Amino acid sequence: MDCSRVAAADSDFLRNMLMQRTAEQLGRDAWEIWQAGLAAVRSERLMRGAVQLDGSALVIGDDEIDLAAIDRIWVVGAGKAGAGMAAALEEILGPRILAAKQVTGWVNVPADCVRKLAAIHLHAARPAGRNEPTAAGIVGAERILEIAGGAGPRDLCICLISGGASALLPAPTAGVSLADKLAVTRCLSAAGANIAELNTVRKQLSRIKGGGLLRACRAGRLATLVISDVIGDPLEVIGSGPTVPDGSTAAEALAVLERYDARRAGVPQGVFDYLRGRTATWRPAPTSQWSNLVIGNNATAVDAAGVKAEQLGYSHAMHCATTHEGEAEAVGRHLAQMAVRMRGGPGPDCLITGGEPVVTLAPEEARGQGGRNQQLALAALIELESADVDGIALLSGATDGEDGPTDAAGAMIDPQTMARARGAASELIDALRRSDAYPTLERLGALLKTGPTHTNVCDVRVVVVDRVAERAP
Repeated sequence: MDCSRVAAADSDFLRNMLMQRTAEQLGRDAWEIWQAGLAAVRSERLMRGAVQLDGSALVIGDDEIDLAAIDRIWVVGAGKAGAGMAAALEEILGPRILAAKQVTGWVNVPADCVRKLAAIHLHAARPAGRNEPTAAGIVGAERILEIAGGAGPRDLCICLISGGASALLPAPTAGVSLADKLAVTRCLSAAGANIAELNTVRKQLSRIKGGGLLRACRAGRLATLVISDVIGDPLEVIGSGPTVPDGSTAAEALAVLERYDARRAGVPQGVFDYLRGRTATWRPAPTSQWSNLVIGNNATAVDAAGVKAEQLGYSHAMHCATTHEGEAEAVGRHLAQMAVRMRGGPGPDCLITGGEPVVTLAPEEARGQGGRNQQLALAALIELESADVDGIALLSGATDGEDGPTDAAGAMIDPQTMARARGAASELIDALRRSDAYPTLERLGALLKTGPTHTNVCDVRVVVVDRVAERAP
């Protein structure tokens, strides 16, 4: 061991711990920590860690598939990470296997993720920034069902599922229209329903969700690779579980709609009538071998962010939500209160958390523009402004780069932001009340814009503080 290098590293760490962190450094550090979390869950990186070609065998997780026994490889899927996952899979297989196994496929992705690949078609299933089912998505979902249904007993079907797949895979069941599904999505999202509740309803109204793709697949083997955007990684909820046997019922879906008073909010009566008459139960899948493997999740990002924080000289604490977090505003206020306590006392000077809160939107006639991370950041700003403290930076960002129907991933509240916002409490509170965080945060120079990241593992938040007053002799 090189003791001089160890001593130098220890000296650097102590120097970082003792130095005053400027306002600029706090913001820069928060950004670098968040970016390190994002880098760890890039779809290409996750795919290369989960799938390898070993001679004549394709290794997916712990499963080894003898390619000599495979005639063709079909690839299907959907999600915001779909383009990166598909591109990485082609790279892993390489030109020889792509040709020998006649690899082809279809993956539904947002329009701004479409690019030309060698064998797999990326289909624009919805416009950028509009996380809702569309007619183009139905076209793509039908093609995916056709591909899976046309595979043979000596074929391998690889399914790529990631966050956003539910909206990108609309295949309404008979008696339910696209307009009906849109009404359900908009109603439950605006009311603050969590993803499990929303997908419980979606599965009952779909031919592809809730194990529908698994039932349709005729390949001898179906292997699904999943990048999880749901806390706790419940396979039946991620992307509404297209390749997972489903135990949910129409009665459970009706209970969700009743809980949020969906009839009064505009969900058509036909949806309720359909669910009351639905008696379908899970049918066994014809595919003889099938598997679902989670290759990345929120904890992956939070852990990597923690490593970066340590490298930057922070004493950090980390927490990943394991249950639904509740309202974004409450999470933002809590993080701000934690930041104030961290600033004023001993203990960690960096807090990294992961999760996915919800937003109950303002009435449509008063509603502005924003997303859950922006709403969280604005609530935190209001809390910090009232506490009148500096030496704090707080960043909240969606790992897919798409926070609500906006071009921002989230926002960062730092000392400069707080200085610009000073004295504007009433304006900030009004924007929060109207779900209109975007223009306010844009005016304050606080928005984070990353563009599509080709991954999606919920949100990562970073709080860093400077406690130089405590350290001063």
